[in-house]
Amino acid sequence: MDKTFKGAAKRIADRDISRIGAMIGVGEDEMHAFMDVEAAGSGFDRAGRPKLLFEPHVFYRNLAGANRTAAVKAGLAYAKWGAKPYLKDSYPRLAAAMAIDETAALKSASWGLTQILGENFKAAGFATVQAMVQAFMADEAAHLEAAVRFIKANKLDDELRDHNWAGFARGYNGPGYKKNRYDSKLASAYAKWRKIRDTPPAEPVQKPTAAEPSVDKETIERVQQQLKSLGYTEVGGVDGRIGTLTATAIRAFRA
Repeated sequence: MDKTFKGAAKRIADRDISRIGAMIGVGEDEMHAFMDVEAAGSGFDRAGRPKLLFEPHVFYRNLAGANRTAAVKAGLAYAKWGAKPYLKDSYPRLAAAMAIDETAALKSASWGLTQILGENFKAAGFATVQAMVQAFMADEAAHLEAAVRFIKANKLDDELRDHNWAGFARGYNGPGYKKNRYDSKLASAYAKWRKIRDTPPAEPVQKPTAAEPSVDKETIERVQQQLKSLGYTEVGGVDGRIGTLTATAIRAFRA
């Protein structure tokens, strides 16, 4: 795991938002409303690292035995949320936690644009939490794709398509959503974006000519296998298709 947490840090484009929304059958307006309410403004901090909030109570539940004792003694873990205020910069605390247990530490932080908790890496579509963080270092689009996969895994895509803001807010933020008015904020944000013209569709991609041959299935399979051998485990299957997972792994490798 790259301990600098610095990758390409590519910002998301409007066309990415439309493409990612289409994964669950919603448009740009719904995705913008979701991002207005749930996103952190930018997925990266000033140092170009994924935005991070380390959660000591989550670290506590991901540890046991001597590791938990060491973490509690170092002030990195405690049993209940809110026992102590969060630090402004979570990265030094994360580094200290990783020295005790890397996987538990990464699972105990909320990451990126929509603050996906590392514990939810599987619902977000990744084989390991390390693969999720690695993808998040490369591109904000990976952050939003992870959020959409999490939404689908938790069966909240219907609520978003139906504009059932209360149902969506309850599922995404928990039963206390009304305290922060998440449902009314989502409704207001959607109403705002409904009045704004959507991003024009991209120009149609021309079919490859003889001078510009398409990438054949065997080449893609070879690239997928090479990425896996280099440790980019979140590639998906070696199937000769460049899907979302393979494209994310390629972006992470380039970064």
